[in-house]
Amino acid sequence: MTHWFHRNPLKATAPVSFNYYGVATSPAAAKVCNDLRLSRTRLLELFTDSSCNPEMMKNATDLYFSLLQGFILSLDNSSQECKLRYIQNFKWTDTLQGQVPSAQQDAVFELVSMGFNVALWYTKYASRLAGKEDITEDEAKDVHRSLKIAAGIFKHLKESHIPKLITPVEKGRDLEARLIDSYIIQCQAEAQEVTIARAIELKHNPGLIAALAYETANFYQKADQTLSSLDPTYAGKWRKYLNLKSCFYMAYAYCYHGQTLLASDKCGEAIRSLQESEKFFAKAEALCKEYGETKGPGTTAKPSGHLFFRKLGSLIKTTLEKCQRENGFIYFQKVPAEAPQLELKANYGLVEPVPFEFPALNAHWTPETLAAFDLTKRPKDDTPKPKPDEEVKPLKEPDIKPQKDTGCQIS
Repeated sequence: MTHWFHRNPLKATAPVSFNYYGVATSPAAAKVCNDLRLSRTRLLELFTDSSCNPEMMKNATDLYFSLLQGFILSLDNSSQECKLRYIQNFKWTDTLQGQVPSAQQDAVFELVSMGFNVALWYTKYASRLAGKEDITEDEAKDVHRSLKIAAGIFKHLKESHIPKLITPVEKGRDLEARLIDSYIIQCQAEAQEVTIARAIELKHNPGLIAALAYETANFYQKADQTLSSLDPTYAGKWRKYLNLKSCFYMAYAYCYHGQTLLASDKCGEAIRSLQESEKFFAKAEALCKEYGETKGPGTTAKPSGHLFFRKLGSLIKTTLEKCQRENGFIYFQKVPAEAPQLELKANYGLVEPVPFEFPALNAHWTPETLAAFDLTKRPKDDTPKPKPDEEVKPLKEPDIKPQKDTGCQIS
């Protein structure tokens, strides 16, 4: 089985120095600020480092987020918000809307924006692994796990932190519910692709494979529908991907459902199921071409040339030919005019997001350290409003460049 995943660009951000001269009045306060700057810079570097692995990412994110929490959490567990929450202006671009950033003077905005990028990194790590030739079983598990972790981060941001933003999220921006939901569903669907590949490799019951493929196709369709009200200029390419994957896995579902019907001596219905599989595959093939021609954010690829795509086409063809031969020699059954209804429910292999929590407050944050930040000493003009047309430089990603069209094998 083979895999290819669409990926949107990482969010980019303006540098943050965390230099609060005069405000940070003790060595401990100055050290926290220095640690924040260094850990943020390190985390941003890891996003585009192709040698970065989940352990490195977790260590870097735990350090930065544990320090950043000092700008958000109250130290006495009271309901009062931290006095430092609004001390810094943060600017972040969006995955779909180019390099003009959104800006908020709010540490929670930084928390959710950086958290969003961490989730995206896990999806890109999974994509990079899945794109290797001769991927091992352990690597396939890493792909599966990384996608579930990403889904869990997106879900946690949506449910627990984005609602705390003082400034409402603008429509079409990353932190809006429609986009977050689509990312969550896409992660679940892609993780199920790995499950399906495993089930095929181990020659599990065709009925289970058909049910998993059907559920996966429905996930992709749901993600596409979630984006349907967004401007196609931004979301068009992403939606082509979701649509083609939905058709692709419907083709899989009908193909394996046909095998189940044949095993039950329903050869006429099996042929009709395989014919429906052919239709969905042809539709997916057309969408592959449209995807390649659609301009917009995301990876550059020709999915119909990937091994994952070509293998399904061969499987449908050989399975249909087998059914037709059997019907001509043994069954002599009429082929129904209507395709069989897929009322399939998978009892195994369905993917749920891995629960995620931000790390606890860093031990360097003490009541004394917090007290050493004297906000009365802030310069009066230290919070200039960002220019609306100011651009933030994009992150240089290895994933987003056009790649050689190779098959990606899970063995």
